[in-house]
Amino acid sequence: MATPSQHDLRKDFRALLDSNQCYYTASTFDPMSARIAADLGFEVGILGGSVASLQVLAAPDFALITLSEFAEQAMRIGRVARLPIIADADHGYGNALNVMRTVVELERAGVAALTLEDTLLPAKFGHKSTDLIPLDEAIGKIEAALEARIDPTMAIIARTNAGQLSIEDTVKRVKAYQASGADGICMVGIRDFDHLEAISQHVSVPLMLVAYDNPELSDRQRLANNGVRIVVNGHAAYFAAIKATYDCLREQRHVEASPLNASELSTRYSTLEENREWAKKYMEVRE
Repeated sequence: MATPSQHDLRKDFRALLDSNQCYYTASTFDPMSARIAADLGFEVGILGGSVASLQVLAAPDFALITLSEFAEQAMRIGRVARLPIIADADHGYGNALNVMRTVVELERAGVAALTLEDTLLPAKFGHKSTDLIPLDEAIGKIEAALEARIDPTMAIIARTNAGQLSIEDTVKRVKAYQASGADGICMVGIRDFDHLEAISQHVSVPLMLVAYDNPELSDRQRLANNGVRIVVNGHAAYFAAIKATYDCLREQRHVEASPLNASELSTRYSTLEENREWAKKYMEVRE
């Protein structure tokens, strides 16, 4: 089977956004996982920033991975992918000008869409790791992203953390991002359908949720009725790969099995604890 062109995959993703259905993403972290996902019938994949950081650096999701490292991984996937790939572009790797560079590099890498969040990244001295940038700055980033895009079929999706904001402030942000020209709105931290419906009634562009298998948001038809077209339910495939690698190597060395699950193993073998201590020591970052 021939690999579809990047433009055709972007058109396929646009068709998902324009549909009246809700689709779950496959966690695609390398070329093989992307091709497996397509063969199994997934309509869309996502390269998560946290997963890329673990895959490339064995580092936690602390904005340590660089644009070039992330774009290289996206290009490896985009070169052979048979399904549209969403790139988690974090904060665009800097200010609005950095965002423009990010869009150029990820478009060349072949992604069908990218999410651009309004989190204050990397975390500043004395700030919480979930603080958001000012609304005007976030709008400027979205507008810069749209300016930098060459292929208009590649979707620019603005992301915000609804779990950190009141409903009023969330609505203010998503309406502003929509007015700025974003092709969709991604939200993390939606608690349940009451929370979702209080916001979705103010949005006319497609919605994307980072839901992490929240049982309160498991009704796919109800999600679709609220304009949700894409749902990210975590990256279980990647953590399962870590567990499988551990078990295979452990058996080869005849080592006793560990009681740790896949997520705990990723913590054990990543540099999470070191980076947490450095962040507290040198930056007074508050989680």
